[in-house]
Amino acid sequence: MVNLSQLKNTSRPKKKIQRVGRGIGSKRGATSGRGTKGDGSRRGYSRRFGYEGGQVPLYRKLPVRGFTRGRFEKPSIAITLATLERNFSDGESVNYETLLQKGLIPRRLPGGVKILSTGELTKKVKIEAHAYSAAARVKLEARSIPFEVIGG
Repeated sequence: MVNLSQLKNTSRPKKKIQRVGRGIGSKRGATSGRGTKGDGSRRGYSRRFGYEGGQVPLYRKLPVRGFTRGRFEKPSIAITLATLERNFSDGESVNYETLLQKGLIPRRLPGGVKILSTGELTKKVKIEAHAYSAAARVKLEARSIPFEVIGG
């Protein structure tokens, strides 16, 4: 049986670490490469990101241009027809509550549920979702499976 003590890192060569504070002959003795005095020489010091020693940082010099809608996007959850075929039986209703009970979607859905056309759906289920792909609409209409668009 293999113990934790017998495991070896075979993915990459072991990197030689620089040991500091080990005498004046070691290149990193005495002040250990931190210089003398000041904040940077002290324990627990961390420099603010982008700080340039009092000079105006580059990120403040550059102009802010354009607009991105990333802040306002609401991601939706995609559910395929194959998933519905696997998890639902004839006569059942597919909606937010039933999808949540079966563990197919997370509790919070800012963008809602979108039905995608991957796979085939042969069972007669009633589907209520926020959006449908064009191909999914065609497949559902061809099989005369009732579906409804909910939400705004």
